Amino acid sequence: MDFHPTEEQAAAAGLAARIFRDLATHERLAAAGTGSDAELWKALTSAGLTSAVEDVGLLGLVLLLEEQGRTTAQVPYAATCAYGVLPVAAHGSPEQRARLLPALGSGEAVATGAFPERGRFTATPDGLLTGTAPAVPWLRDATHVLVPDTGRTLWLVRTDAPGATVRPVETTAPWASGSLTLDGARAERLGGPGAYDQVLGAARTAFAGLQAGVCAGSLARAVEYTSTREQFGRPLSTNQAVLLRAADAYMDTEAIRVTAYEAAWRVDEGLPARDHALTAAWWASEAGKRVVHAGQHLHGGMGADLDHPVHRHFLWGRQLDAYLGCGSELLAELGALISEGEDPVTEGEEEGEHA
Repeated sequence: MDFHPTEEQAAAAGLAARIFRDLATHERLAAAGTGSDAELWKALTSAGLTSAVEDVGLLGLVLLLEEQGRTTAQVPYAATCAYGVLPVAAHGSPEQRARLLPALGSGEAVATGAFPERGRFTATPDGLLTGTAPAVPWLRDATHVLVPDTGRTLWLVRTDAPGATVRPVETTAPWASGSLTLDGARAERLGGPGAYDQVLGAARTAFAGLQAGVCAGSLARAVEYTSTREQFGRPLSTNQAVLLRAADAYMDTEAIRVTAYEAAWRVDEGLPARDHALTAAWWASEAGKRVVHAGQHLHGGMGADLDHPVHRHFLWGRQLDAYLGCGSELLAELGALISEGEDPVTEGEEEGEHA
């Protein structure tokens, strides 16, 4: 693959970096509490960074979400793009695209998804959904939620539809999460067979990109702190143990980034990417957990301060670890996928090998 972003992708990422850096400050994040920053969300949509995802593709979205993760900006950007803009653009009918994409791009509509499918929702043939999801990210901000039923058919539900109930839920990270209960709520179908797997793979890749940014931000704070904090007359960064811990965190961060890039590039190129998305999710879950722990540990006693900026990276990293799925679960799914693709060995071949 080509690891160099296109001119359009690089320009979008640069603009996003400036907006997040200027508006997602520690003071504003602290003032936002567990909710979203409405002013920052308006700035992103006004700059065209939501609608731009249609043009820059999944790899471009990964680059943009890295910038969000660096600052842990509290906006429903990842969810709206992963469960709204990209699925509607890829699987929506012409009428759905014409109706929904402009609203999602302008920020008038906000999307999220009750993913992955765990047998929570059932649907009637005419599109009435029933079931419950205990925690959906950014649901309190959402106007639409993408819901897979037990048959892995995708349905788009308005959160204000009759029969839909949203209740606030606080998670580790301030993601404006909520529980979703549907009791015969009317929904519109999105896409056909295979849409669920494609949306899930793209969402896993997108959130892996978000985790890459969270880890990069945590590591940057640790490097700055250990380079300026002195102990026994010299910076902490001159200690070999600190250097090795930071180096391990850097390599883990790069592994998350490169696997997310590869999975996103393959999706954009129309290549099979399901196993690559699982690989990216595994790295984001397992390595991401290590990196944010290291970032907090390298801050020493300051890392235990709940008001310190690095603690926010720790919370986001752990929340993304839980959201993407534990490492053993992802590895089991990846192993099953790989084994399904292997050619079965016939009994005669087995006898020949043993002979």
